[in-house]
Amino acid sequence: MGVRKRNSADQRKEANKQVAFAKLLDVPSSPRKMRLVVDMVRGMEVNRALGVLKFSNKEAAARLEKLVRSAVANWEAKNERKADAGELYISTIFVSPAPMLKRLRTAPKGRGYRIRKRANHVTVVVDTIDNKNA
Repeated sequence: MGVRKRNSADQRKEANKQVAFAKLLDVPSSPRKMRLVVDMVRGMEVNRALGVLKFSNKEAAARLEKLVRSAVANWEAKNERKADAGELYISTIFVSPAPMLKRLRTAPKGRGYRIRKRANHVTVVVDTIDNKNA
């Protein structure tokens, strides 16, 4: 690795040390279904988002609620103090597709139809509301 590339990688690592985030990998649901739930809580204050997710009847909401709690715990670990009520908000949240499992379903006349079992990755970044205004 060249010097310039190593320096930029080190800067990126240092910047990531300041950010509290959580990732959920290989969730066995389609990215489209997960994005419906993610769009409900994007930019919300954390406690309000947890309330919305708790009472949502989508299957993805339970997984996302657990992920947001993990991101808050990561923020508390990095800052070495408990988060006050209303202090944190979801600054970034996005869904990206994971590799698909491809299966073959038998079809008429000796053919086979492909079944694509989709999965996704979810990333949540939590930040303080003070940084949102700055």
